[in-house]
Amino acid sequence: MRLGYKARRRWSLVVLLIGLPLYIVAAVSLVGLFERPSVWVELLIYVGLGIVWALPLRWVFSGVGRDDPDARDTETRP
Repeated sequence: MRLGYKARRRWSLVVLLIGLPLYIVAAVSLVGLFERPSVWVELLIYVGLGIVWALPLRWVFSGVGRDDPDARDTETRP
């Protein structure tokens, strides 16, 4: 199932405004369950978790920053 440009934009906003804060709270809570590791290990954990959340959702964010490919150009671009 392929999402259109506008649907991907909407889902990317939902992910960034709702999903990402929830993921941050879950990641901090998960790390808080264990005895606090050293600063460097904790930094590596957070960097790893920061990459892990984006990998399954990269299809939502692909091409969102570009112009709408489905829009028809009524103006000529320079």
